[in-house]
This record gives sequence, C-alpha cells and structure tokens, in this order.
Amino acid sequence: MLKFTDEHEWLKLDGDIATVGITEHAATQLGDLVFVELPEVGAKLKKGDRAATVESVKAASDVFAPLSGEVVAANQSIVDDPAVVNSAPMGEGWFFKLKLARVEDMEALMDLDAYKALIA
Repeated sequence: MLKFTDEHEWLKLDGDIATVGITEHAATQLGDLVFVELPEVGAKLKKGDRAATVESVKAASDVFAPLSGEVVAANQSIVDDPAVVNSAPMGEGWFFKLKLARVEDMEALMDLDAYKALIA
C-alpha cells in the first residue's frame, strides 16, 4: 500500500512497517540536496514530530513523522550521498522505516490520485 501526505511524504506499507521518504515533487522543489539528517533508530515519533532535516542549495526543510511509531531503520546511504534522494526519491532515496503504532492510521492518508490532485 502506497500513501502520501500533504507535507509531500510517501509511505509504503509492509506488514506494520512503513518505509518513509519524500516525493519526487518535493525533491524537485527543494533542488539538489547537500545534507540529510535522519532520526535515530529506536526513536519514538508522534505524528507531526520533526523526524528528519534536509538541506539543499536553495533551503533547509524539515521532514515530519507522517504517523506515530518507532524508527526501526534509517537510510545511511542518503546521509553519505544526499543526491540519491534527488535521483531516486521514491526508491533508494527513502529516509527511514517506521514500525507503526496503528497500521489503520494509513487509511487516513492520500492515495496517488488524491496526491496528484494536490500538486496539480
């Protein structure tokens, strides 16, 4: 299941683990990323908490926890090479994996069609 937030994050669910990243639209708007700071594995996040920070040649921006849960993985490869987020934002450029407190909360997020309408 793939869902989106109005903060331009995507989530892909596998069991009760959601892989989280920023959308291609967000990566394009930010421009070339030069720095990424990710949450620590084990961090407990509430929906809306600042989870990560990205800096581009244009600006710095926060990435928020789209849902509540515990960080179970962080993508070190994008810390080492932030350009991966620009080249593959919805693939290798994922940010972190979140063990969701409530999987059913995914239902409240946007599907692809709703997200496309948001950015149109």
